[in-house]
Amino acid sequence: MLSKYHKWREGEEVAKYSIGILQGDDIGLEVVPVAVKVLQEAVDRYPGVKIDWLDLPIGYPSYLECGETMPQRTLDALYDLDGWFLGPIGHMAYPRDDPKAMNPHPFLRREFDLVSNIRPTKSFSSLPCLHQSVDLVIIRENNEGFQPDRNMFRGTAEYMPTPDLAMSVRVITRRNSEFAARTAFELARQRNSLKKVTAIHKNTVFKLGCGLFIDTCQEVAKEYPDIEFETMVVDTFAMALVMRPQKYDVVVSTNMFGDILTDEAAGLVGGLGMAPGLCVGPRYVMAQATHGSAPDIAGRHIANPYAMIMSGQMMLSWLGNKKGDGEAIQAARDIELGVGKVLDELAAVTPDLGGKASTGEMGEAVCAAMRNLPPGAGSIY
Repeated sequence: MLSKYHKWREGEEVAKYSIGILQGDDIGLEVVPVAVKVLQEAVDRYPGVKIDWLDLPIGYPSYLECGETMPQRTLDALYDLDGWFLGPIGHMAYPRDDPKAMNPHPFLRREFDLVSNIRPTKSFSSLPCLHQSVDLVIIRENNEGFQPDRNMFRGTAEYMPTPDLAMSVRVITRRNSEFAARTAFELARQRNSLKKVTAIHKNTVFKLGCGLFIDTCQEVAKEYPDIEFETMVVDTFAMALVMRPQKYDVVVSTNMFGDILTDEAAGLVGGLGMAPGLCVGPRYVMAQATHGSAPDIAGRHIANPYAMIMSGQMMLSWLGNKKGDGEAIQAARDIELGVGKVLDELAAVTPDLGGKASTGEMGEAVCAAMRNLPPGAGSIY
């Protein structure tokens, strides 16, 4: 549940968060600093919140500087942090014959047990989209499923016994299914919305794998009698999401189904530029926009920072709720309201949103909008 907002008083312990800055590749070098600036502006409004920032090398710039995309010193530092920004990774351009040019993204998810991928979808009346009044969140289990790069301790779950036969193994565990389900129900409690969780499956075919996932979700649902719970077959839900997305609040699914459905949902409201994301686990949290590194526009400072800013907003809210820190939660609310004002007015938005502002100018507009907010305004999603 959201903690009650309270004024910081002299003598109270100042809440402290350690957050890493991993800028990534291409437009990550532009959107991540803007998101960090917005987050710092938000917490500066509340004297009871303090963030210690740590810049860390990663991705192709790290490869050029350090000879590897995932330096050991970056990995060692992350263990001592509460969370971090991860900018978009352009791993398709990495040298394929060098093991030190690994894609850091799936490695980080697995290494830090980031079980749940939280991806909200929200429409704005000022922006063209397929549906208005959309406000839902999809929770995707992050480290199992059919994805062969993350569902085995050693080796992969995709292989070819002969030149003419390819096989893929899906992994579903009760532990990760329960964590993803619990993430969904906790979010449903926090949101000012329908208070409903929809679990996605295909147990008509995958009787054991999807059966275990849905059985686990149903067990977790018993602990949340205040939240409506339903299940839907994935193909039926895919159709319903296109036709009536307003009916859904929080959705939880296994990995590959969630991977597909979250991109479908983003398409309803303007594409991946409007799709923030958060990876969470029992200990750590990683803010990561779902779009790519867009090398075609890198260096032009026209990349839309919305997804990265709102990924940071989600991280701040998550950490605030985890630590019972009302002021951090309030700062996250302020970011949402500031972003909403900028998108409503469209006076300082990037070209993809119909404006002429640079990435930095859009970020500064969000900061300016927050400065005009009264304390304690708004709701978090």
